[in-house]
Amino acid sequence: MSTLLKFKVLVAGNKKVGKTTLVKRYCTGTFVVDTMSTIGVDFMQKSVQINDYEVGFSIWDFAGEKKFRQLLPAYCNGASGALVCFDLANAESLEDLVPWVEVLDTYSPGISKVLVGTKADLVRERQVPRPVALDLMERYGMVNYFETSSKTGQNVEELFQALGTSIIEKSLQMCPYCEKMVPRELIFCQYCGKKILNNNGNSS
Repeated sequence: MSTLLKFKVLVAGNKKVGKTTLVKRYCTGTFVVDTMSTIGVDFMQKSVQINDYEVGFSIWDFAGEKKFRQLLPAYCNGASGALVCFDLANAESLEDLVPWVEVLDTYSPGISKVLVGTKADLVRERQVPRPVALDLMERYGMVNYFETSSKTGQNVEELFQALGTSIIEKSLQMCPYCEKMVPRELIFCQYCGKKILNNNGNSS
């Protein structure tokens, strides 16, 4: 049996952009119309096959109100990836992403970040052209951009597959004690519990 690679993923962005609906669509395969607003932080898990690896995503969904942004730094420790979400039908939600990205870059530098435009099914209400979103993606060094719909399922599976692939390519190291592959963002091995080396070759 292959070892399960465990990746911590943060989901950030303004309120009402559809973060929780996106995560629930991915984890349960269903579209929930009346999703309650997240208060603080919500958490879900899913295990999938990515390339030759069995991957377990621990997904931390943050409430979008500004007052909850202060919680994000505490959860950045050990994170391997992040979904930065905005509403394609709300141009302001894209502009408001910058403070979220700056927190991620400060407390989790180098992690795989994917830009996500939600509600792609609302074609007639679209306010954010693709080139504008791509410009922000490139400006902040994000690894990919997807336009998704939790209602239709458009690009939901593909989004997480791409994120997982990016993390595998840039974020794995071997624990010198148990010799299992673990994200290099971790201070302690998730399998044997021992302190491991960071990217600089120094004890974390």
